[in-house]
Formats: sequence, C-alpha cells, structure tokens
Amino acid sequence: MFPGDTLRREDCLKFLSRRVPGFHVGGKTALAWRGIRHNLPAREPLSLLGEVRASLPDWFQKRFPSRYTARNPFSLKLPKNFGLQPLPEIPDGVLVSVPERALLEMLTEVGVHQGVEEARNIMEGARSLRPEVLATLLKHCERVKVARLCVCWAEELNLPWATSARKAAGTRLGGSRWTARLKDGTLLVLKP
Repeated sequence: MFPGDTLRREDCLKFLSRRVPGFHVGGKTALAWRGIRHNLPAREPLSLLGEVRASLPDWFQKRFPSRYTARNPFSLKLPKNFGLQPLPEIPDGVLVSVPERALLEMLTEVGVHQGVEEARNIMEGARSLRPEVLATLLKHCERVKVARLCVCWAEELNLPWATSARKAAGTRLGGSRWTARLKDGTLLVLKP
C-alpha cells in the first residue's frame, strides 16, 4: 500500500483467500450479505472461516474487525466448496457461504461468539432456504448441536423447510435430550 491509498475490503479478502486454504466469508456475515439479518450493528466483526488454523494480519484486523475460525461443522466427505459462491454482484470476488451453509456455520457459533436469542431471530428470517441444499449440508454435519438447533428452531418457527431438515438430519439428532451449558452460563436443552 502506498501512502494515501485506501485498502478495499473485497481486495483484502481476496488476498487472504489466496493464502489460507478454504478461506471464505461465512456465518452471520454471509447471511447478512445475502439479505438475511436481524438488527446488524454497524461494526459487527466479519465472520471468516478456513480449513486451517491461521491468524489474520494486524493491518487487516485494524481496518476490518473480524473473527476467523477453522472450526468446520461438516465432514470431509462434503464436496470441496459445496455451498460457497461469490456474491452475484461480484462474480470474481471472495467465496461467501450460501444462506443454507451460512446458517449452519452461524449455529456452530451459538454459545461461543453468537447469542442464542439473536441466532434464533436471524433464523426466523431464513424462510426461503433451498431444502435440497440444506439437506446435503445436514447429511454432512458432524455437530449434534448444530443439527438439533436447526431442526428444533425450524419446527418451532414453522419454517417451510423444517420437515425436510428433520428428514435430512436423521440419526444425527440422536434419541435423547441434548444439554449444554453455554459460555455465557445459559443452559441449552434441545429435544431429539
């Protein structure tokens, strides 16, 4: 960067995507960029994911507050880059999770960096998910919490794709209650 230049977020993200395997914009950020949001604050950190542990450069973090994780809810059998596409208005841009993948990535963060109530409110706006894409992702989802949150909340919120989500999650839901104490002290209890 030369003195007086301004770094553009999209260019910086593309730069990082060439250096970090599997790098993409996901979770709550991808949902917001694709039009599914709930009271998004102006300076919400970017939700970035990749396949390997990595640290984002300080110069990037100062300009674009972000959270990066290599925590992947999907099995390695999920085809590479399934559910990842650039935004339609930036066809050569960085990969961004499609809404179905972004929803499951956001649910992975519930209790870690994502509040329960906000996640549920965002999910309520995800009425037009594609059942076949979500089904593929749920079949490859290895996190019980994620599959159960997706199915339970979809049914509670009467989302149009709830039945197909339950069918796709199948045995991943288990047969007994799932209970966890979240980082903020909240007790999360999910029925099968």
